Amino acid sequence: MNVLVVHNFYRQPGGEDEVFRAETRELARQGVNVHTFTVHNDDLRGHSAAGTARATIWNPAPARALSALVREHGIDVVHFHNTFQVVSPAAYRAVRGAGAAVVQTLHNYRLLCAAATLYRDGHPCGDCLGKTPPWPAVRHACYRGSRAASGVVAAMQTTHRLLGTYDRAVDLYITLTDQMRDVYVRGGLPGNKLVVKSNFLAEDPGVGGGDGSYALFAGRLTPEKGVRTLLTAWRESGLGERLPLRVVGDGPLAGEVEAAARSGSGVEFLGQRPHADVLELMRGARLLVFPSEWPEPFGLTLIEALATGLPVVAGHIGSAATLVEHGHTGRHFRPGDPADLAAQVRWLLDHPEDFAPMRGHARRAYEANYTAPANVRALLDLYRRAIRQRAGQPHPGHPSPLRGGS
Repeated sequence: MNVLVVHNFYRQPGGEDEVFRAETRELARQGVNVHTFTVHNDDLRGHSAAGTARATIWNPAPARALSALVREHGIDVVHFHNTFQVVSPAAYRAVRGAGAAVVQTLHNYRLLCAAATLYRDGHPCGDCLGKTPPWPAVRHACYRGSRAASGVVAAMQTTHRLLGTYDRAVDLYITLTDQMRDVYVRGGLPGNKLVVKSNFLAEDPGVGGGDGSYALFAGRLTPEKGVRTLLTAWRESGLGERLPLRVVGDGPLAGEVEAAARSGSGVEFLGQRPHADVLELMRGARLLVFPSEWPEPFGLTLIEALATGLPVVAGHIGSAATLVEHGHTGRHFRPGDPADLAAQVRWLLDHPEDFAPMRGHARRAYEANYTAPANVRALLDLYRRAIRQRAGQPHPGHPSPLRGGS
């Protein structure tokens, strides 16, 4: 099988970049003939606003280059990770016209939401679902706080919905959880082309002992990550006396975390740390707190926690609602509710007979769903399905791909 993997890097590094690298590396390890094509949004620096808008909506240069690669190397499948902004959805049509099947991993909600997050003004938002054009995005300036920039993203979405690009030029969409798939079905993508396959860890971080007697938060310090809810829970419940909280990360709310650390509420701010240090902290923690308040498509932090045998207390929203199994690998709480967050942590501390087995449950969930070999096998099955779909052949029954749940 000849595979071409395409990724458009954002200006800020993110989890999508790591997934692109990990999947490409693992495919090559499995003997797949892998080619890559990458661009970077820095390539648009110096372009006029009109030029950037044209590239975002329909950029012919990457489409031509990708079409030529398909023909030159006899590519069977082109797997896109991100097309925003340089590649543009025009590339789907080009490579499919050159004879390749097209697979798109949906790492976020960009096809449905200008901000790609389904989150606005401190709460989840679905105002644009099912709307063509998606005027609420423009009215609320959802992309970068700019109505003009939001209008460009809305124009991209509208153009390709009306042209049928999303329906006809992509053979298979990979979503990361069942919840994400459901959102895209509600948003209008064809359900028969939407499948679920989780992300995975390229390397096993190893199981920890959980003997550090602290809770851990690791992530970007922003409102949508639930940082204020987290700090309020520790400040108002007295949890810090029973289980200190260590916070790792950086972001706009770093000052508020520093203030909480000075207040004597049991919060310790560690700042940004190397990834190896974060994994070491996971191996020693009693539990991970994942208080996100937006419907995150996936959380690599969550599966790292499972791999280290670390139970998770998470808001019941987005990927956390399925990646964490309530009562088995952790506990759910109502997103944005610090009292309920504190209550779930206290429940774990007060029920050691239920809490202790969660470490083993978490590790087994990782081994069943999030290892590299299992995920590459699932990915190759999906490539074969896309090839059959491109050829107009029905796909035979086969085991379900990895579901993104435990």
